[in-house]
Amino acid sequence: MKGTPLYEPPTRLIDLHSHWGTERGWRGSPYETAEAREALRGYFKWDMNFVSEEEQAVRFRRDNVRAMLDFAFTHTMDAGALRDQHDYAFDYARRNPDVVLGNWIGIDPTQPAHVREFERCLSEGTGLVGLTVHSYTPAGTPDEPAWETCLNMCVEAGRPVLVHVGMSATGAGTRGGMGITLEGCHPRYVDRIAARHPGLDVIAARVAWPWQSEMIAVALHKANVWLELHGWAPRHFPDELKREIGRRLRKKVFFGADYPMLTHERLVEEWRGEGYAPDVLDDVFHQNAETFLASTGGR
Repeated sequence: MKGTPLYEPPTRLIDLHSHWGTERGWRGSPYETAEAREALRGYFKWDMNFVSEEEQAVRFRRDNVRAMLDFAFTHTMDAGALRDQHDYAFDYARRNPDVVLGNWIGIDPTQPAHVREFERCLSEGTGLVGLTVHSYTPAGTPDEPAWETCLNMCVEAGRPVLVHVGMSATGAGTRGGMGITLEGCHPRYVDRIAARHPGLDVIAARVAWPWQSEMIAVALHKANVWLELHGWAPRHFPDELKREIGRRLRKKVFFGADYPMLTHERLVEEWRGEGYAPDVLDDVFHQNAETFLASTGGR
């Protein structure tokens, strides 16, 4: 009787968006209440079980992963705690450059001390440093004036911006959704900042459901917009997105995992199971990201 085939990771896998599998990496998390943790468990089937820094690196090496890591909740911290968290990330990247591509920096741009810290990260950070934008920060959607200084800093430094679109897992299944309104995750905000800043590289993070058609239109219209599809099992992608990945969006799509909620092994196997041609998978798994990174600070 034949056993289950062993998993064969891709030769290279560039993950443009994951979180930390370490407990330190979830400081500031809103998942402190039983209700919030139960909602996260129901959404991702993940119990917030953490690993050590060393084990995280071992798992990435096993799966041939280089990842952009995102703390996600640092915008709630005071400036001192924020700097400590970034130094933790940069030290980890220095010790594990083979598996850490860089870090997405999440701040509250309405706080001058946060803006100064982002400037420090751009100049002193290890690996690729980019700005991550969540519409539920005090600054609001990325087209709001409070973001302009940081967006201009990214243009000047040649660094990308990650803007979250579509259904948010944060708050999903809780009463009031942790105060998050999904309208703030509409692709129109990616479109607006990409038009306003043609020199800015904008990556739309997540599947943009329920506005997938609008997101595809923005990506096709703006040469400075790309898609990164973390947080979704490929079998659940909208049909329109599935069709376009191997066609008009073929050079526009990056792999994203959302580790530790979703594992790289599971997602790679699901991508392979969707029937894409091997050369399309090569583009998604690493080639598109390598081409993109060659023109940024991640070269």
